[in-house]
Amino acid sequence: MSDPSSVQAVTLRTLRDYKRSGRPIVSLTAYDASFAARLDEAGVDVVLVGDSLGMVVQGHATTLPVRMDDMVYHTAAVARGCRRALLMADLPFLSYADPARAITNAGRLMAEGGAAMVKLEGGRAQAEVVSALAGQGIPVCAHLGLRPQSVHKAGGFRVQGREHGARQQMLADAVALEEAGADMLLVECVPADLGAEITRSVSVPVIGIGAGPDCDGQILVLYDVLGITPGRIPRFAREFMTGAGTVPAAIAAYAAAVRERRFPGPEHQFS
Repeated sequence: MSDPSSVQAVTLRTLRDYKRSGRPIVSLTAYDASFAARLDEAGVDVVLVGDSLGMVVQGHATTLPVRMDDMVYHTAAVARGCRRALLMADLPFLSYADPARAITNAGRLMAEGGAAMVKLEGGRAQAEVVSALAGQGIPVCAHLGLRPQSVHKAGGFRVQGREHGARQQMLADAVALEEAGADMLLVECVPADLGAEITRSVSVPVIGIGAGPDCDGQILVLYDVLGITPGRIPRFAREFMTGAGTVPAAIAAYAAAVRERRFPGPEHQFS
């Protein structure tokens, strides 16, 4: 195992270089220091402290109950295990309802939690917030497609962007968010051809989850990868523990499958 102190840290410049060169970006969620260290050892590029912790750690039915204090706590824990990967953290429900609130809460995730980037959900309507954060030097990832914080308005966890109007809106949103200052996009649960078109339409890296194989990178919830999420895992996910034998081997298998473009396969895509 290499000495973590000798490994060059992943930065936004690294991710932009990966997009230009066509090297897939490997990303996973983590919620504590031990798993974060394992992700680092496996060469994961981006570690997301997702508000998905509300479901897989806290046992809620949605991400909506997650509080700002929860996110700061878990981000700080993950930061203690992360040395190489870029650490990104979610702004939870209603924590970025206006620019001032967004700046305050993003500042907490960075100053108290140690995050290098924050993620927020929403399309063009969030352009003002994204611009305000960028103006304060805060790196931002904007989350398009299926947005778990809007699950009730969307009518459940459903594929987005299948209708022509919704597709065109999402493409316009992607461009508007980049213009507002977003440094990265995360696209969830959309048809594979739409994921590819969004990726081509912007110059910033695009990470997909259920968005097809042609995004600049892939992300999954770690607990789905390890097969410990209760119930059925989403169609777009894959469990890597079978045959791996150990947690580190399963994480390494996922990272290799993404980098070698063996994941996602046709069975993990939507049309």
